[in-house]
Amino acid sequence: MPKMKTKRAAAKRFKRTKSGLFKRGRANSSHFFTSKTTKRKRRLRKGAIVSPSDQRRVERLLPNS
Repeated sequence: MPKMKTKRAAAKRFKRTKSGLFKRGRANSSHFFTSKTTKRKRRLRKGAIVSPSDQRRVERLLPNS
């Protein structure tokens, strides 16, 4: 049986926390900032945790993390 490969695209987007959850960046934070409120832009800077329904899917993409 060959080694399981990590999906490199997913490895660049997600990081595993100490407790086993995954951190992710927020969407809509790359351009068109003039139409977004200051409060919204500030929230977009922070990371977020992958939702429980997507947790298993990300674990399959990153078997060695």
